[in-house]
Amino acid sequence: MRLSTFPLAFTLWVSMLATVAHAQRVPDLEREQRMVDEIVDVIFDGDPIELSDGDREFLAIFMEADEPKGTVIIAHGRGYHADWESVVNPLRVGLVEAGWNTLSIQLPVLEKSAKYFDYVDIFDDAAPRFQAATEFAKQQGGKVVLLAHSCGSHMAQRWIKNQPEASLASFDAYIGIGMGATDYKQPMVEPFQLDKMPMPVLDLYGSEDFPAVIRKAPERLAMLEKAGNPKSAQLVVEGAEHYFKTHKSELVDTVSGWLDRLLP
Repeated sequence: MRLSTFPLAFTLWVSMLATVAHAQRVPDLEREQRMVDEIVDVIFDGDPIELSDGDREFLAIFMEADEPKGTVIIAHGRGYHADWESVVNPLRVGLVEAGWNTLSIQLPVLEKSAKYFDYVDIFDDAAPRFQAATEFAKQQGGKVVLLAHSCGSHMAQRWIKNQPEASLASFDAYIGIGMGATDYKQPMVEPFQLDKMPMPVLDLYGSEDFPAVIRKAPERLAMLEKAGNPKSAQLVVEGAEHYFKTHKSELVDTVSGWLDRLLP
């Protein structure tokens, strides 16, 4: 290479590296399928079903109560699955015992090492799954509740932000668990939508939750107060960490107790 052409070539090389580094990530469908294959044959409670997001089918687990008050849609945290042993499985089984159908949905995933900033790229890929889940839940009758944990709440909030009319018309109450969780030096890229949600909202987290979740609790509470629904609440489970591993019964009792207050 001639010396005079080096600066131009170097600039193009740096530009190419920057483009690759910031390339739009897409869901890891192969990893998602492996996760589905691993759990679908060992689901002891509920029935695995397939819902469509318009382009492809995705896993959901439906469990029906004897005399259902409605259906709670459950969205898992980052990189997990629809029968995850922490948070998801306890809620999807325990809420049925409390009189609610549950519909746990598989959200898009990335490779295991992916962080919060990586997942931001695929938030929009979850939107049609939320839409399909709420449509299915409406067909069951009764109230429709959207419950999302951790990164699942980020995905749900993006759906609400981008499609407020369609999304807010799809469910009657919202439960966010461990909202605001990110990674070290990776702050949230967009605000919560809680102040724009007129339905009852429960903001639930553990007293030993991630620092970002606890730090943003006053901000979330102010949003609930601005929205003005008297049934909205911010509740803390004492001693619980982000995944409620040793506080599963308290998690279920807190959620079911709040849900009961929604009924006339």
